[in-house]
Amino acid sequence: MTAPPPGAPRPAPVPARAPHPALHTALCELVGVRYPIVQTGMGWVSGPELTAATAEAGGLGILASATLSLEETRTAVRAVRERTGAPFGVNLRGDAPDVLERADLLVREGVRVASFALAPGERVVRRLKDSGLVVIPSVGARRHAEKVQAWGVDAVVVQGAEGGGHTGAVPTSVLLPQVVDAVDIPVVAAGGFHDGRGLVAALAQGAVGIAMGTRFLLTSDSTVPDPVKREYLARGVTDTVVTSVLDGVPQRVLRTELVDRLVEAGPLSRLGRSLRHALAFRRMSGIPWSDMVREGLAMRRSHELGWTQVLMAANTPMMLRSSMVDGRTDLGTLASGQVAGLIDDLPSCAELVDRIVTGATDVLERLTAAPAVRPAPAAPAPAPAAGGES
Repeated sequence: MTAPPPGAPRPAPVPARAPHPALHTALCELVGVRYPIVQTGMGWVSGPELTAATAEAGGLGILASATLSLEETRTAVRAVRERTGAPFGVNLRGDAPDVLERADLLVREGVRVASFALAPGERVVRRLKDSGLVVIPSVGARRHAEKVQAWGVDAVVVQGAEGGGHTGAVPTSVLLPQVVDAVDIPVVAAGGFHDGRGLVAALAQGAVGIAMGTRFLLTSDSTVPDPVKREYLARGVTDTVVTSVLDGVPQRVLRTELVDRLVEAGPLSRLGRSLRHALAFRRMSGIPWSDMVREGLAMRRSHELGWTQVLMAANTPMMLRSSMVDGRTDLGTLASGQVAGLIDDLPSCAELVDRIVTGATDVLERLTAAPAVRPAPAAPAPAPAAGGES
């Protein structure tokens, strides 16, 4: 059997066994995927290769675009399309100055799902929904879920404190049922998931699926340099830290010597680093100064940040690029969920999705199996008659 030409869609993997019917959820119906598993949009990580591999495996792959120009986003979307005919999504920054242009790009390119790490605003939601896209923002609090539901989004991803990157303080086990009870739209659970047991647990709490970042980062389809992956695999569940020193907003990252130095450094030292990264990000991205100022003003309004925090926001894309693209863990940060401490291998996306689906099916069948009927105990032998023969 000859191999398909480079770039051609790969045949869909054949599951080892039939998935449990409960795994065909409202998320599958909403976005047209086989399994309720989402690969999140991670800057410098979720490129065309990983996104397409997830989509081919039957999950929902999300292409990260926050660090891409408009033209680079178009090129990346088409690169995904060359690799798969399955539905996929693109993650946008809701506060980007050109967010409406990017929304129109998704419409023209036939993208199925628009996801957002920051609330996009009602006008953007309406533009996308009127054009037939499915809109799924990520939130970290019940009030945010209620807000975006009022705007008309189709579903919401809820990330608990266990998740990597920007995160909140409430664990998934508490936040998920709170949001499920508060909104009437489908809820996808994120933060702390990596296997079939977690998928079943999320479904039991009312979610329609799970979203994973760190688990998909640690696959063979991820383009993150191998030495960086090995750094993740060597860590335990207590080796992450939540800090605001990177960009003024709490982030969960692997604890490294660099992170420790930043935590110990004074505010002037951190501000100097932020200015250098802002200049570097502008040179790399080609974003005009006017757009950077407009974006800074939008961040101040939408997130109530001071100018120092706005300047610090340039830290995240540049420090992630150093590690996730250049492999320089000494210069870059490693966004990570606590679940990294439970991961010890690098499967392909197809292997990972099949493993999760099979594991979830095993759990569901065990939980729903009829209890074994034990045979009734034998009747006791009759007692001998009183007295004896005369």
